[in-house]
Amino acid sequence: MSPSIPSKMKAWIYNEYGGLEVLKFVSDVGVPEVKDDQVLIKVVAAALNPVDFKRRLGKFKAVDSPPPTVPGYDVAGVVVKVGSQVKGLKEGDEVYGDINENSLEQPKRFGSLAEYTAVEERLLALKPKNLDFVQVASLPVAIETAYGGLEKAGFSAGKSILVFGGAGGVGSLVIQLAKQVFGGSKVAATSSTRKLEFVKSLGADLAIDYTKENFEDLPEKFDVVYDAVGQGDRALRAVKEGGSVVVISGAATPPAFYFGLTSNGEILKKLNPFLESGKVKPVLDPKGPYPFDKVNEAFAYLETNRATGKVVIFPINP
Repeated sequence: MSPSIPSKMKAWIYNEYGGLEVLKFVSDVGVPEVKDDQVLIKVVAAALNPVDFKRRLGKFKAVDSPPPTVPGYDVAGVVVKVGSQVKGLKEGDEVYGDINENSLEQPKRFGSLAEYTAVEERLLALKPKNLDFVQVASLPVAIETAYGGLEKAGFSAGKSILVFGGAGGVGSLVIQLAKQVFGGSKVAATSSTRKLEFVKSLGADLAIDYTKENFEDLPEKFDVVYDAVGQGDRALRAVKEGGSVVVISGAATPPAFYFGLTSNGEILKKLNPFLESGKVKPVLDPKGPYPFDKVNEAFAYLETNRATGKVVIFPINP
């Protein structure tokens, strides 16, 4: 390690699967070694995702890397060391990305809820200049999931889409990408009563209050239904003949298909111009950002399923 990089760091860690009580804030975790194709990032901000708490609860035990685990997929920070094979990044670069190439299969034991994390160059992109670290930390997992699901569903200009959970981390970006990047003709989305206006502000042409209306009763059907909340069977009743249903959690009955994210920095690079132009905006939960020593409180809030957009942790290195 260079003199400015310590050998130990502060991090959140759990040594066994379980509820919030297994999460511990410690100050003596070893700073990860950097492999040839990786960079070491000094973490400035990180975001929480449902996959983080599902993993901690042991739902992916069969394919997970065994604890002890430092959680966290989304990262934004500064490159402080580069591996020998790294070509496109250098020390001092401000970057962001999802640190786990495969979300569920052997994800890293050293995640982003730490002062430093090591990440493959191919999973990262340079931070858009107009956004701060908190904003970009909120993006990688959600925007790559939103984009990848739309792409796999064959969504394209002129098609219609219904998004379940339009105010959530993934749903809020599906709405924006469907409209701004893919050129969808009609974007409908479900949300609770108090989030209807918010969903419209993201670009939804039709906001459906799921507490009062059944979208299955709508006279029109949609080319694509993007289920970001886990109601796959209901989605099948809202899709046109020959259409596609994207499911990102829970069971998928054909023609629905399950979309599992493979992290890829190229998607972030492709979407950076839309972020820099302001056509696509990060969506941050108003309760955040949570400081680094309150990660357990941030998880408790995320696990209520009431968050709007993303829950971000900042600053990591006060």
